[in-house]
Amino acid sequence: MSGLVLRVEELLRGGADAAEVATGRTLRDWALILIAAGLAYGSVMGSFAGIGGERILQVVYSAAKVPLLLMVSFGASLPSFFVISTLLGVREDFREVLGALVATQARLTLVLLALAPYTAFWYACSSDYAHALLFNGGMFALASFTAQWVLHRRYMPLIKRNRRHRLLLRIWLVIYVFVGIQMAWVLRPFVGDPTLPVQFFRKEAWGNAYEVVGRLIWRAIAD
Repeated sequence: MSGLVLRVEELLRGGADAAEVATGRTLRDWALILIAAGLAYGSVMGSFAGIGGERILQVVYSAAKVPLLLMVSFGASLPSFFVISTLLGVREDFREVLGALVATQARLTLVLLALAPYTAFWYACSSDYAHALLFNGGMFALASFTAQWVLHRRYMPLIKRNRRHRLLLRIWLVIYVFVGIQMAWVLRPFVGDPTLPVQFFRKEAWGNAYEVVGRLIWRAIAD
């Protein structure tokens, strides 16, 4: 338990040394932090419109979905990033790269956890579902922005060693955001419309997020 507390403190201070972060034990600790903090924020996220009746299921679903979103997005993005890193000739640094990426994921969920009281307060002040969606989107954006500080800090020694890592950092962000948006679409609802039955997936869950956005833009232009 004391080890996890130390890991949390390291994250809040900006992370441990890259070599230490790359060890198996530290990676495990980061993963546990990600799961625990993600579950906590997700449960608050799903508490919109109360927790009575079947709405308690939305709390459970949302709690599971936040760490699931981050872990699946990360896992789906990593293989292609590993291949690109190999092609660019920096495969030997991938252990440190992995540590930097996992530390960033863990810090993101810690920031979300710190923001959970604000989400709960917003829910207490507003019953508008659309506003709840926008507010949670803002919380994720803020957490992602602050987590990038850890990622850039961990990447600086790598970039100094080989400037190709600067390009790879940008490639990672593009891949991860692209996959993350689609995964968020598949896993919705996270907040849950109180006028609809509680469900883990929407009926059209396996659609393409970018196709839907494209259609909306096309309709807006056509009109």
